Amino acid sequence: MTNTPKILAFAGSTRQASYNKMLVKIAATGARLAGTEVTYVDLRDLPMPLFDEDLEANEGLPENARKFKELMIAHQGLLIASPEYNSSITAVLKNAIDWASRPQPGEPGLVAFNGKVAAIMSASPGGLGGLRGLANLRSLLENINVMVIPDQKAISKAFEAFNPDGTLKDSKQQEAVEHLGAKLAGILVKLSA
Repeated sequence: MTNTPKILAFAGSTRQASYNKMLVKIAATGARLAGTEVTYVDLRDLPMPLFDEDLEANEGLPENARKFKELMIAHQGLLIASPEYNSSITAVLKNAIDWASRPQPGEPGLVAFNGKVAAIMSASPGGLGGLRGLANLRSLLENINVMVIPDQKAISKAFEAFNPDGTLKDSKQQEAVEHLGAKLAGILVKLSA
């Protein structure tokens, strides 16, 4: 019997009512139903200072950066919902990735990213749904040894796309986002067999 694959789900937003937090939770539901264990983490609960090599040299990895990195190491898959800020990813998401990429004494480089498989998505008030930011995120993750599955989902006009309970009003969109989580889960189940 193989171990159940584990997926870490998070959004690159700290806003309490973030559309991307709602979106990644939908994908997480699809992944759970497809047979994986999913841990949702809110970056708002893990505030990290801006990456600073001097701070790292003097104090080591900040506590919340260490916690986030440990979570990433403990999971084989990543579900990431990324808001688009000025055609790119958010500072909070980039900062979390930067801290998690820092090697500690005795560990291999990029230990939190090597061999991971990710699915990415975005929700945005704009008409493109955050697609430009997803291109940046895909490039960043692939450059640090994460396999990003080709499928992705971008929800435009996010301010009118969600129900009060966090589900999507459009049942086809809801199904597509759940399927994105399920697809990641299916890949991880095959890889763990």
